[in-house]
Amino acid sequence: MGEQPIFSTRAHVFQIDPNTKKNWVPTSKHAVTVSYFYDSTRNVYRIISLDGSKAIINSTITPNMTFTKTSQKFGQWADSRANTVYGLGFSSEHHLTKFAEKFQEFKEAARLAKEKSQEKMELTSTPSQRRGEKSRRGTHQGGTTSFEQSGHILLKKGYVESAGGDLQSPLTPESINGTDDERTHEVTQNSEPRAEPTQNALPFSHSSAISKHWEAELATLKGNNAKLTAALLESTANVKQWKQQLAAYQEEAERLHKRVTELECVSSQANAVHTHKAELNQTIQELEETLKKKEEEIEKLKQEIDNARELQEQRDSLTQKLQEVEIRNKDLEGQLSDLEQRLEKSQNEQEAFRNNLKTLLEILDGKIFELTELRDNLAKLLECS
Repeated sequence: MGEQPIFSTRAHVFQIDPNTKKNWVPTSKHAVTVSYFYDSTRNVYRIISLDGSKAIINSTITPNMTFTKTSQKFGQWADSRANTVYGLGFSSEHHLTKFAEKFQEFKEAARLAKEKSQEKMELTSTPSQRRGEKSRRGTHQGGTTSFEQSGHILLKKGYVESAGGDLQSPLTPESINGTDDERTHEVTQNSEPRAEPTQNALPFSHSSAISKHWEAELATLKGNNAKLTAALLESTANVKQWKQQLAAYQEEAERLHKRVTELECVSSQANAVHTHKAELNQTIQELEETLKKKEEEIEKLKQEIDNARELQEQRDSLTQKLQEVEIRNKDLEGQLSDLEQRLEKSQNEQEAFRNNLKTLLEILDGKIFELTELRDNLAKLLECS
């Protein structure tokens, strides 16, 4: 089925400046879709982002990668395969946190997938070695034709196994035929079931015939071994050529795979754009309804403002009247203060007048008393005269 997007978000994409290794260089003019893809065929997770038809992020997640939050809305990770550092600027901290959680989740999934792959390779390596050993033994027993067939099978098997991972070193004559000691040991083992009878059991002439027979057979085996070694060297040269072709095929396959991924990403982005368009239409409808409600609220507010203006005018009128009353009160208070001063002054003057009148009465009483005494004295004088 190829790669499928399993999580998408939008962010501004940056890459570290390859010259300074310090400054960020924006690779997108605006926020673009950044997606996590899962390749079920190769069991890998990748981060892919396209700006139009150009892939600005194509990063395979490995267990050694780390996504680092450098601020509330910015995060980054290093990709050693691409020899760069990617940076993403999000619109909110929530989007950054969600992307970081997915990064950690898929990183752990990549680690588990790698461990399972290693276990599977370990389990399959032993049967492969056994098949190679059987092929070597069949070569010695079957002669040149059998060896060439098994040799090509081994070379082809080595080619296929190396295609799944790193290219292995080519097979050598020793790895198939074994060393000289191993070959001598195998010849000895093959000769043991037909070992030469002892002199006590067979005549000497029969023993010599058997010995010559084994010498001839051993010479034939050595000749066959030399032919097989030459054929193996030729096959080794072919392996090198196959490796070069394999590398070219792998590069072409990787290029085609990237192109397919970009096309799939474009298709997924088209679907995402369609979904986003539907969401925008729904959002527009919601905004229009909200706008209508806001307009109704605005009309109500306008009426309330008109009422508030009337109340303000009434308040201003009452305030003006209140100010006039306060001015009149101040005038009356001034007049009252003047009256109080005049009253106090009049009271003081009346008090002084009363005091003067009392003094005058006292003097008058004294004078009356003196006149009374004078009258009495004059009366007494008249009586006496």
